[in-house]
Amino acid sequence: MIKKILLATPRGFCAGVDRAIDVVEAVLEIFGPPVYVKHAIVHNLHVVEDLKIKGAIFVEDLDEIPSPPEARQAKSVVVFSAHGTDPALKEEAKRRGHKVIDATCPLVTKVHLEARRYVNDGYFVIYVGHRDHPEPVGVFGEIPKGTAVLIEGADEVDTLVVPQEEKLVYLTQTTLSISDTRDTVEKLKKRFPNIISPPSSDICYATTNRQAAARELAKKSDLVLVIGSKTSSNSQRLREVCEEEGTYAYLVDDETMIDPKWFGDAQTLGVTSGASAPEYLVDNLVDHIKKLNPNVQVENLEVLREDITFPLPDDLVSLVKETSKGRIWVEKHRVATQR
Repeated sequence: MIKKILLATPRGFCAGVDRAIDVVEAVLEIFGPPVYVKHAIVHNLHVVEDLKIKGAIFVEDLDEIPSPPEARQAKSVVVFSAHGTDPALKEEAKRRGHKVIDATCPLVTKVHLEARRYVNDGYFVIYVGHRDHPEPVGVFGEIPKGTAVLIEGADEVDTLVVPQEEKLVYLTQTTLSISDTRDTVEKLKKRFPNIISPPSSDICYATTNRQAAARELAKKSDLVLVIGSKTSSNSQRLREVCEEEGTYAYLVDDETMIDPKWFGDAQTLGVTSGASAPEYLVDNLVDHIKKLNPNVQVENLEVLREDITFPLPDDLVSLVKETSKGRIWVEKHRVATQR
């Protein structure tokens, strides 16, 4: 019988996700549907389905997007996802006559800029990330072929072959496990004493904060439910962090995926959510647990506070200002960024 639900804070939407969703909604309001989105704007099934209802069409290949004059509009509008995109793909979209809006998270763009700068300075890049994730694709598209290599973890360091050892730098995907990345970096530094670090961690603030909150949550809970999609790297890492603390944890898209057998004799249930999971999914899950356990108490476990947003892309700001909702979007992102 669950007696207490602990809600981790921070959880849910990060600034980059919030911005990306606002970008798609702003573009839908300005241009009207359909708006094409290259790859899932963020890795959450519910967010994608919500935007589909509003008129977004998600594609994995530019060939799926009608070009003028086949498009119903003068130009098809294409939004590139928060995860970053190979710049050659964006240029190809423009060449085909599409209106391109880039919703890449600014913290992902930071890694793109680092990769280009270091390669231009003669460094070879060791990039730590997941091969099945779109983030590395964008990073590797920013630099010439053969100037970087991807590894997924510490177990690949010993067999790693690099063209030079005197000018090496490591960069990382923004959504990695902090503890796993630490082990990988330590092993890289041991094997390559001259390797340098980026000026600041590439793992984003939201990933770091949510993992810290999840770790504290796991220490105080008998069981943890992480709300997020399987495709979400940061959500998967939250589940792993909880299990590192010896607490069973399950990743669920929503309350319909919960198996009552998981609860066993657990009395304190921890709940958190990935950076791409909307808050209404947390509310729905809590309501579901309350129905099963009418006397359950709900408490917040605040580990850290966040007050960060990112401005909308410059090429979108002048357009959204022309709409009533657009002015609200601009003000929301402008004011919070100035804090």
